[in-house]
Amino acid sequence: MELTLLKSKLHRVTVTHAELDYEGSCAIDDNLMRIGNIREYEQLHIYNVTNGERFSTYAIRAEAGSGIISINGAAAHKASTGDLLIICTYAGFSEVEASLHKPQLVYFDRKNQVTHTSKQIAVQAA
Repeated sequence: MELTLLKSKLHRVTVTHAELDYEGSCAIDDNLMRIGNIREYEQLHIYNVTNGERFSTYAIRAEAGSGIISINGAAAHKASTGDLLIICTYAGFSEVEASLHKPQLVYFDRKNQVTHTSKQIAVQAA
């Protein structure tokens, strides 16, 4: 059996651009893609914390060090400059791989600067 698990997450990045007339995708600062273990053209699941929209697209590279998070094409209707997003990737794992897997979690400030990384999410308490 194959299980689909969270592979990586960019937590609370800020949208810097929303480009309706650009070819559909999500442009992400190349450095952030690397630290977040996201490949160019990889499928993304995007959760807009600001307005509740949820959508999928694919990753393209933006200039390294730019801090760019650009929502492009039709998806630009679902996010605006300044919105907070959670960007996730998922991958398939065998039972054995799943038992060893730890996702790459990256957390950000409002300027898309990394505040810290982790390999696990804290247990939610009552």
